[in-house]
Amino acid sequence: MELADLVGALAAGAAAGTVRTVLIDGRSGSGKSTFATGVAAAWPQAVLVRLDSIYPGWDGLAWASEHLRTDVLEPRALGLAASWQEWDWTSGSAAGRHPVDPDRPLIIEGVGALTAANRALADVAVWLESPDADRKARALARDGDTYAPHWDRWAAQEELFLLADDPSTLADIIAVPTADGFQLTETGRTP
Repeated sequence: MELADLVGALAAGAAAGTVRTVLIDGRSGSGKSTFATGVAAAWPQAVLVRLDSIYPGWDGLAWASEHLRTDVLEPRALGLAASWQEWDWTSGSAAGRHPVDPDRPLIIEGVGALTAANRALADVAVWLESPDADRKARALARDGDTYAPHWDRWAAQEELFLLADDPSTLADIIAVPTADGFQLTETGRTP
């Protein structure tokens, strides 16, 4: 399966009313942002929300995952208005709230998106897989000195998340970065 095939299936599902919410998860540096950007660019009807804009600081993975469920996914599943709380990384405080258009497909990207509770409220889930050394090199090349002192602290939160939710087993698709894009494999998972 190619990325174009996935986007075509998502768009067709959205048109048929069967795909409203897509979760994209993976450990730091696994390629989630690049993958989500590619999906969103090819599927302009969808809205992309990045958990990087929600985490309340370097210790906020669990909070952001829960916030995603209670403030976005649950209201959306009930047909209610939903919104998410932005985090201002510069000031270290909460910023404005952002509404989520209930009539547009939603792509949510970030570590912690794919919990068991969140998966139950989404239509499609993608897990990004990449070797640890590649992930770290990619993340530090991207974020450099900003991220380097927090790598171990963030990785510890990821480990807790992996132990609690085993997100790769909740995915419909496993995506692996390659030199020319992503290799996509359907898991055969049934909801």
